[in-house]
Amino acid sequence: SSGPAKVDLSFSHIHAYADAVSDLEEYKRWEEALNRLLSSRNHVGRSRLDERGGELDVGGLSGVWDKQCSDGEAGRVPTSAFGDGKDIFSPQNRDLVLQLVAGLGFRVTGLRDSKNIGGGSEIRTNTRSFLVTTRDPSGVQILVTAVDENVEGIKDEYLHFEATNVRRFLSHHRGYQGIAVLAFEVISGSINDIHRSYKEMHPKLIPAEYAKGPRAYKISEIDSHDITEVLEIYAYYKGEKLISDADLGTRLRFVQRKGGKNEKGCVLPGIKAVKAEFDTISQAAYCDHWVSNVVSRTGFLDTLEDTLGFVPKVDFNAGVVAAGEAQIESTVTGNNSKFLTTEREQALRDQSQVYLPINNALSEVGHVHGFLKEIGQGIQHVASRVDDLPLFVQNGNDMRCITGEGFTFLRIPRSYYGVLTKEMLIQGAPDRKSGEYSSSLLSPPCAACILYLLIGSGLSSPEGAIALSCSREDAESVLDKNIPAEHKKEFESKKKHVLNVIFHSVYTNLYNLLGDRLTEKEYRAIVRNMILVDVQGQDLLLQIFTCNILQREPGQEAPFLEFIQRVCGNGQGSKKHGNNHQMPLKPGCGGFGIRNFLTLFLSIEVSKAMLEASQAKEIGDDDKYFIAQAMVKVFTDQLNESNPILTHISDAMTEEGEAESYMEGAQAR
Repeated sequence: SSGPAKVDLSFSHIHAYADAVSDLEEYKRWEEALNRLLSSRNHVGRSRLDERGGELDVGGLSGVWDKQCSDGEAGRVPTSAFGDGKDIFSPQNRDLVLQLVAGLGFRVTGLRDSKNIGGGSEIRTNTRSFLVTTRDPSGVQILVTAVDENVEGIKDEYLHFEATNVRRFLSHHRGYQGIAVLAFEVISGSINDIHRSYKEMHPKLIPAEYAKGPRAYKISEIDSHDITEVLEIYAYYKGEKLISDADLGTRLRFVQRKGGKNEKGCVLPGIKAVKAEFDTISQAAYCDHWVSNVVSRTGFLDTLEDTLGFVPKVDFNAGVVAAGEAQIESTVTGNNSKFLTTEREQALRDQSQVYLPINNALSEVGHVHGFLKEIGQGIQHVASRVDDLPLFVQNGNDMRCITGEGFTFLRIPRSYYGVLTKEMLIQGAPDRKSGEYSSSLLSPPCAACILYLLIGSGLSSPEGAIALSCSREDAESVLDKNIPAEHKKEFESKKKHVLNVIFHSVYTNLYNLLGDRLTEKEYRAIVRNMILVDVQGQDLLLQIFTCNILQREPGQEAPFLEFIQRVCGNGQGSKKHGNNHQMPLKPGCGGFGIRNFLTLFLSIEVSKAMLEASQAKEIGDDDKYFIAQAMVKVFTDQLNESNPILTHISDAMTEEGEAESYMEGAQAR
């Protein structure tokens, strides 16, 4: 038959190619030391964050960790893992496997490495590969492979682990490490149908070694029907579809298990399972979406529709995604999963809804343009879902501080969440029940005085960002001691309300968006960990982005990771359309962060400008420093002005989706 392949797909794994990996023994020493560190003897287990953070005793655990390191329990640790050096974290030249293990609670659960044979079976390979997963083996699966330069004259029987793949990717990726393969499991239908559809419509994208079809690998010596088939396809054309040649960098991989037991974990043949124990605080993570930066967005969209039947789900046009002069377009495409559930846990775990956002640059400035120019087409980032994002990030930040290993996260300007202004002190805070503001709180002179005192004491930045370490007692003490006599009576009579305004300012923008859907503690946890928030109707989306991974030098373009939490609404349909019955939780609830799409790109530009400012300050280049500081201000101002507009757009998209669902239901009746 012609047309797209008739298959059902789900996320399987991503495959990164790195300069080097370590030995299994070292990773396992780290895992054992981390598990021992986080045993019940050393910390109070926490389930949710309190107002000042979590219950991990970072200072105490740092001491325990340093002792374990000095005793050699954690194996060879980086020098930054000792003492004050842990405060100076550099994301460059890190071991991605170790970052995931120490920073986010992943564990090595599989390998393909001739150095770690064991079990009497010899592994003949010219690469070294480690599979890292979270506590649910069917969730996020990340393979990291490096060429074994000490091996000569050996070819791997499993084509997908061949060193030639790594060398090919690097040579067509400007020599940069990166995420080289996006892998999908074929749940139903035939992998051969995928090969057929590419052969008919996009034959240039089929690598020579798969020209005759998928490769079959025997999984069991006992059961001849227990085989797994693997097919790899080049993801992109160099330019326009059909006209240009295949881009020989990034690939799509399809894997189908035929016969045998349907076991959890990675289905890719050639991986030897490794026993792993997880710590007491880590969370499972599940694939949500994988993002490409490409030359021809429409070409990639058309190719995926021609071959896999993927269709566009969401469009972000240039009017939405622009940071200064940097403009991009982005489209989220994907399959039409048949999975439906009303159970929150099942919605978290399901990976049958594939989403692939695709970006292209419209201007010759900005992150996407820089990525394409410096690296070429490729995977910008991969996003994974967790159950409790604020806790996940707090743990990640704590473990980095304790061990000196892991990840930092993209810094978001405090103005995204809220800052204290004189006008807020004059107007007052909204009533949490009615949402209405009092007519007035303080006189302008008194309000200005209080803001001046908070800034002067260091409890607030000059921009009005209240220090997250500041308690109500701290603020009250400073104001009680320093308020001038002419304002004392007014302040004393309104003290409780003034303090409410001061601490409400920390998250005032979020509150205007979400109201009482979150508690003050939850709001503060989001601000503390610089988490992005978006809302569509009754659904929430929480997002955060890590520092670059697989990066050799500061300032180089490189991929990164995203972690999200989707908070699907209460399961009730929109009353506007008369749907009061419980409805299935829809995949991708909360959307893809239309407000945060802009925030992400603005924050990337802000981070670059901040780096330029610090570099200019170091060399004493005042002109360059002031230009970089001005760039930070421009991007931050754009962020502040765009928030309400993007909220309206997001709400309109939600209403459109609800109306379409209602119309489809009416037509069905």
